[in-house]
Amino acid sequence: MRSNNNGGIGSLETIAVIMISSFVLTGCEVGPKYRKPKLDLPQLPQPEKETEKYVADKWWEVFSDGALNNLEERALKSNADLRQAVENVEIARAIAGVAFADLLPSVGISGDGKESYTSKNGPMAPLMARMSRSTPDHTLTIGAAYEIDFFGKYRRANEEARASLLASKAAKESVRLSVTADVAKAYFQLRALDAKLAIARRTLATRQKTCAVYSSRVENGYCTELDYLRVQAEMSSVKTVVLDLEASLAKIENSLSVLIGTSPREMMIRRTAKDQAIEKLRVPTEIPNGIPSDILSRRPDILQAEGLLIAANAKIGEARAAHFPSISLTGVFGFESTSLARLFNSGSDTWNWGGGVFLPIFNGGKITALNKSAEANYRKMLAAYEKTVQGAFREALDALITNRNSREVVISRTKQVNSLKKSYEIAAKQQDSGLIGLLDLLDVERGLLAAEMDMVSALQNRLNAVVDLCKALGGGWKAQRL
Repeated sequence: MRSNNNGGIGSLETIAVIMISSFVLTGCEVGPKYRKPKLDLPQLPQPEKETEKYVADKWWEVFSDGALNNLEERALKSNADLRQAVENVEIARAIAGVAFADLLPSVGISGDGKESYTSKNGPMAPLMARMSRSTPDHTLTIGAAYEIDFFGKYRRANEEARASLLASKAAKESVRLSVTADVAKAYFQLRALDAKLAIARRTLATRQKTCAVYSSRVENGYCTELDYLRVQAEMSSVKTVVLDLEASLAKIENSLSVLIGTSPREMMIRRTAKDQAIEKLRVPTEIPNGIPSDILSRRPDILQAEGLLIAANAKIGEARAAHFPSISLTGVFGFESTSLARLFNSGSDTWNWGGGVFLPIFNGGKITALNKSAEANYRKMLAAYEKTVQGAFREALDALITNRNSREVVISRTKQVNSLKKSYEIAAKQQDSGLIGLLDLLDVERGLLAAEMDMVSALQNRLNAVVDLCKALGGGWKAQRL
């Protein structure tokens, strides 16, 4: 369709006004509005006081251990699971960008230049007698298309994509929290194995000396072979413990190397740096006895579950909008000329615009099935959200109980070890004096070894309990939202 220049510009303005108006004055959104689920939450005791600042970024610094801090920083930079979570956020961000782009008109420009040459002996030869056999044609057009979002199909899709992006960000924070907690626990296990290995090696050295003494006594007839064999058996037993601990220590170092993203080559040549002995690691004293009131807004797994719930709710509206007609507008404005030099001259303009409507009538129940699927998925996400909240409160309560009990266990184990150390000193003197037999001394020594091992385990559990509490409360217990 051709027109003069003024008419073309006026029609182009009409097209623009129609498309912009349609974009701004969109209709209603079908589907349910999202409402935060009302849950039957327990009335839990709140902390007696909440400290002034909460920094979830480096919750592990409460232990004041330089080696742990370095390991955590390495994990944040190189852990493979965390890097995947970061890229998942970028994927969700890109998908959200695509969904937003669907709300906007699409505009494109195209150009074309061609020249046709007609045969003088062909069927058109009589008509071409007074015309040039060469026919050039040059066009330049700008086209635009827009589907009016009367029923909110694209707005619901945009809402779904944004909610999925938020869920992806929360998932990344959840992975971050899990990775840093795993690093801390692996580090504490490493320190515990170090301590147990030192105890076992010290005991083994004592048993080796005792075994050497009884070997000499047997040779000189001062003791029976039975006593010597018992001492030798005890020495072998402790040596087995040493070997098992050395193997466990190597394995946990390998696990920790994977957590912090160490390359296989580094894993073969590098041992994990260690700072303080486990009994000297600082345990925070300001540990709450209740659950912070904002736990639902600080735990990343709850935020992720709610983001997925919002997305599922938006998907219902998107599916319902498919029942309604889709209305689209298209418009093209451009120039056409047989001469490139006259392409933009007056009279070369060309334009057209139009609209279309599509209303689904029969599709074999596909749209109805998609609606049922979206509604079922929402109910599934709602159940998942409720389960996540329940799990969060259970983990927080368990962590509080474990913290309280772990302190008491450490105190009890300390008293037990101190008593057994004194008992061993007394038993060793009595055995030297002949007041008690070898078996009595070995029993006391065996009990002391087990108690010292249990003491180290209690210290490790105490540290792990603090880690679990930090994780259960979303990265710490101080009052500030993630």
